[in-house]
Amino acid sequence: MDVKDRVKWVYSAKNNEELSERYDQWAKDYDRDLENDFGYVGPRYAADYFEKYVPLDAEILDAGAGTGMIGELLYAKGYRDLAAMDLSKGMLEQARKKNVYKEFHQMVMGGALGFQTDRFDAVICTGALTEGHAPANSLDELFRITRPGGHVLYTLRTDLYEGAGFKEKNNSLSQLGKWTLVEKGDEIQALPKGEPDVYLEAWIFEVSGSL
Repeated sequence: MDVKDRVKWVYSAKNNEELSERYDQWAKDYDRDLENDFGYVGPRYAADYFEKYVPLDAEILDAGAGTGMIGELLYAKGYRDLAAMDLSKGMLEQARKKNVYKEFHQMVMGGALGFQTDRFDAVICTGALTEGHAPANSLDELFRITRPGGHVLYTLRTDLYEGAGFKEKNNSLSQLGKWTLVEKGDEIQALPKGEPDVYLEAWIFEVSGSL
């Protein structure tokens, strides 16, 4: 199948087990497909915002790390304390080959994550909070595992913000005084060659306290 059909096939997975299996099959070709056929710029866009707020010595979780595209960019910027988490074993195996992460964790976003509260100085999540993937309630756990004063940065398609519960979750955590929005990134075409109608925004929050 061509790349666009493969993306549709992956996104049509009926549950997390099937989604993981399909990413396992895609893992070896993932970077090439997204970069060559879609012109994917999401990781670079997110990394540029991330470095504005997170010091180089921070302990960082890459949530929904996939093959480690964002981790590779952060490592090039000087970040060294990086942990990768993804639901797909195959994707994590590709991330391991990039030699930029200290830890690898196979976990599924949307439920409880196996990390201690306040474990990380920062969490970055690019591409995982999307249609048919990690739901809006994933933000509760990303918040929980980030220490007060730390940052959570995630990217999200603009067309999903209101309809998929992210607006409500952002507002709820903000109104409860759990985190504060420090910046919302400019809209960009995340996949200019493959899906030019898809736009992406980065959301950057500073964590204030515990749930």
